[in-house]
Amino acid sequence: MTENNAAVSAEETFVPKGAPRTGASGAAAPKGTLRVAAPGNVAGVVSDEAAASPSIAPSPQGAQRQTAASTAASPVTKKAEKRAVATGQKKGLGTQDLILVAVLLAAGAVLKLTVGSLLASFGMKPNFIIAAYCLAIILIRPNLAQSAAIGLIAGLICQIPMLNATPLLNIPSELLGALVCGLLIRVPMNIGGKFDINPLVNTFVSTCVSGFTFAALAVYINVVAVGGNFMVAMAAYVAIVLGTATFNCIFVQILAIPLKKVLKR
Repeated sequence: MTENNAAVSAEETFVPKGAPRTGASGAAAPKGTLRVAAPGNVAGVVSDEAAASPSIAPSPQGAQRQTAASTAASPVTKKAEKRAVATGQKKGLGTQDLILVAVLLAAGAVLKLTVGSLLASFGMKPNFIIAAYCLAIILIRPNLAQSAAIGLIAGLICQIPMLNATPLLNIPSELLGALVCGLLIRVPMNIGGKFDINPLVNTFVSTCVSGFTFAALAVYINVVAVGGNFMVAMAAYVAIVLGTATFNCIFVQILAIPLKKVLKR
């Protein structure tokens, strides 16, 4: 009995870590038994199933694939986060937007004084200021409050004596026209999914709203107030407003295509 115990003790003590375990008869020890390392090495006592478990030591190839995937996805994720932060932080018009609006309105005023006066001698009365603020709204895509502010500024510019024969009427008319333009920019108008006719339709409708508002106020002040017929007087403005709207919508549609590409809008 003492000899058997000594043999088992010697076997448990001197079996090195990782070596096959055998019993006293020389057969391999069954799975699930404990391997007892040399005395003093407590960490060497592990079970066969724990030592053979793949979850303890993941393969280097799998770890490299996970690292590569996370590294490749991280730039895209960072760019998306930056865009989301920039969109969330943009609450008003930027400096470039304000400069663009100012340049377009100034150009519209100059064109109305020069080219508009020349075309008026041929029976055409294009309003380049309406075309200017419609183009500005289409390019920068402001919200309704910002669109109203752009229309208000355009109306104030029209109060320059050389640009307007009837004071103050352009303020409400341009304000309404800009609001309509700000609403219509959110309506998709693509032909075949490629050609965008929003500038064409948007400018035509906005010019009609602005023009007929101006005409209605002018007729009420100058005709109805003295006993004239409102509908008869309005009929005289229909051809002028529709002609101006047609000219403006073609003008803005032609300019919007290259400007969107140049300004990356």
